[in-house]
Amino acid sequence: MLERLSFRHGVHPPDSKGLTATIPIRRMPFPDQIILPLRQHAGNPAKPLVRPGDHVERCDKVAEADGFVSVPIHSSGAGTVKAIQRWPHPDGSLSEAVIIDLDKYSPQLPRPRMVPHWEGLTPEEVIRAVQEAGVVGLGGAAFPTHVKLSPPKDVKLEFLLVNGVECEPYLTTDHRLMAERPERVHLGIRIMMKTLGVERCVVGVEKNKPDAIEALRRTAPDDLDVTIQPLTVKYPQGAEKMLIKAVTGREVPAGKLPMHVGVVVQNVGSLSAIAEVFDTGFPLVERVVTVTGPGVLKPANLIIPVGTRLREVLDYCGGLTDDVNEIVFGGPMMGFSQPDLDAPIIKGTTGIVALTKAQAHPETVYPCIKCGRCLDACPVFLNPSLLGILAQAGRYEEMAEHDLMTCMLCGCCSYVCPSNIPLSQMFALGKTMLRKTREKQQEKTAADDGKAA
Repeated sequence: MLERLSFRHGVHPPDSKGLTATIPIRRMPFPDQIILPLRQHAGNPAKPLVRPGDHVERCDKVAEADGFVSVPIHSSGAGTVKAIQRWPHPDGSLSEAVIIDLDKYSPQLPRPRMVPHWEGLTPEEVIRAVQEAGVVGLGGAAFPTHVKLSPPKDVKLEFLLVNGVECEPYLTTDHRLMAERPERVHLGIRIMMKTLGVERCVVGVEKNKPDAIEALRRTAPDDLDVTIQPLTVKYPQGAEKMLIKAVTGREVPAGKLPMHVGVVVQNVGSLSAIAEVFDTGFPLVERVVTVTGPGVLKPANLIIPVGTRLREVLDYCGGLTDDVNEIVFGGPMMGFSQPDLDAPIIKGTTGIVALTKAQAHPETVYPCIKCGRCLDACPVFLNPSLLGILAQAGRYEEMAEHDLMTCMLCGCCSYVCPSNIPLSQMFALGKTMLRKTREKQQEKTAADDGKAA
């Protein structure tokens, strides 16, 4: 273990973290209304449990998990359900959401909750409690955390790898969490190690966060094998496969998961959320979000109730500058540009980045000059130039033959392209079109089989 401290390829964009890197986390006031999309995690969307007119308290469940790869949604505030309707989603689509008008002047205290004593629980009971609390990956992908705690019986895990890299420019959510609440992170590590039955843990943190590294080392438990490992600053070091390669030298094969090389990777924010479940009994109803960028007047790291509308967060941070040109959920490399300020904060929202015309002005797209820079940048060794040509021609099946599904959509190829070709966006569209085409083919096959029967 610890053979390498980096990975091949990748890029070095300016980290732009200085706006919020030293700003302590503070709590944002509750809004008058929250919007809770039922699709806030990977897997099946949650199924609503409430109807218009129902009154809910803070932390009450308003939607239940629909299967194993799904989690429930809880109300982040006390109030009355106004409607269940389609609402602008941060990914740009419309999604069914529970809309709740919060009680005015309410102290927003949750009902008394039973706090499970995790040390006396079986792994299965811990996993069930984590799922019931709606905990998902808080690094952006929002994969249900209880699934990572449930590897197949025949998989041998060697250690837990904690992702404290936060390589996306501008974002400092994980940085401040590690620097200010390292004990909470270590409690989450302890719970996860016991549940998985592993004896070793490595926390990877890039070297541009020295205060976080020092805080984690200072509070590391003496009775656990936990290593705090500083890493070279490079993007996308926070991607699971890149982090595993950097820390262990192991390579996760295409189509496989980290568990297949003996590793489970978990984000520090998710570990803190796990600790919250067994410390206070609270489900995941709020999260730390970095509000930053040259286009926002008062950058901050905020604890925000899930479901708060984007416009209310921006208003709390002093509003926008006159030359703001784009607002991104997440970071500028992998985030989603927001067309609607009514889109809500969801569990996977790591940051809000307001970019001015100087950073986000439209650029002319030129033909590919076959320079090869995208090949040198791609961390998973694809040929972005060829995939881009196939995408422009709508040849999605051929893109699949050239390993489109291996692409992480990290944006390295787009970042280095001198012709300003939006390669990453083209690949995202290609994945969507390929998935829809295959779904239609499956439906047609099933219909033909039904007629033949």
